[in-house]
Amino acid sequence: MSQLSLFDDDPDGSPRPNRAPARATRTPPVAAAKPPAEIAALATGLPAGLRLGTSSWSFPGWAGLVYARPATKAVLSRDGLTAYARHPLLGTVGVDSGFYAPLDAGRLTRWAAQVPADFRFLVKAPAAVTQRRQPDGDGRWRHNPGFLDVDTALREAVEPYLEGLGERAGVLLFQFSPQGSRTDPRRFAEDLYRFLKRLPAGPTYAVELRDAHLLTPDFAAALHHGGAVPSFAAHPRVPELPAQGQLFPDDATGPLVIRWLLRRNRGYDEARDRYSPFDRLAEPDPDTRAAILSLAAAALARGREVFIIVNNKAEGSSPLSLVKLVRGLAGGP
Repeated sequence: MSQLSLFDDDPDGSPRPNRAPARATRTPPVAAAKPPAEIAALATGLPAGLRLGTSSWSFPGWAGLVYARPATKAVLSRDGLTAYARHPLLGTVGVDSGFYAPLDAGRLTRWAAQVPADFRFLVKAPAAVTQRRQPDGDGRWRHNPGFLDVDTALREAVEPYLEGLGERAGVLLFQFSPQGSRTDPRRFAEDLYRFLKRLPAGPTYAVELRDAHLLTPDFAAALHHGGAVPSFAAHPRVPELPAQGQLFPDDATGPLVIRWLLRRNRGYDEARDRYSPFDRLAEPDPDTRAAILSLAAAALARGREVFIIVNNKAEGSSPLSLVKLVRGLAGGP
């Protein structure tokens, strides 16, 4: 599967007859928006170890919030990451495109060069590793031979992640698509444990599910003994965040990973259509925000690193959702 063109940051370098000099036609660089004084002040008080970010960065509706001027989605995808990383609240970013096609080390290296040394990436491993079935050329779904296959994971996820990001590698996320109601929870946990144990030590591996019936004590044990952490997902397919948190002990180690993805009363396409262009909090969700703050505060108090990734489909604008979260951490509304 080829990489989505949306994330293709290699401009076309083919020669054209009588083309004007590059400096006459080059798109102006993407500049960062100047943050309001309140946000700058909130940023100075962020707890050590807290990393806030969004799902991708290429949203034209963020002009004035993250970017100084309007720009197209393609321009932001190619050139917007440096400006994104200059926002005082944004110390990480979720790279969802890795789920749809493997990200090569060269692309990750280019992204890593665009951000400060203390910035960290959360990258999704490709569905080739986490999707039990895959479509064939006839439009039917067949068993995926790469599912929970360590060699596939090393080649298409772990090795390019480590080589490309180096010290800026934060979390490698294995998000499992719905496995189906017939999937036995204990068998799934056992297979997951064997997979995780064979991965090389060093990276922070996180696992996220889309099946409520697979979120069991066996799943928690598979992660603990397999050397991975859970990714708590605020998503309608799984229990609410407090219930997910109860599966894991209070003395858990490793980073806390939370992804605020979607309201419980909305579908993905519905939320996208309602909230676009993602420049306002269209449907605030104070209950989920409170649950995130509770989990994060407890982890930070124990000295754990915390990654919070927010999607535009959660409330309407992930940068504004993060501002509300930071206000909450500071004791404000």
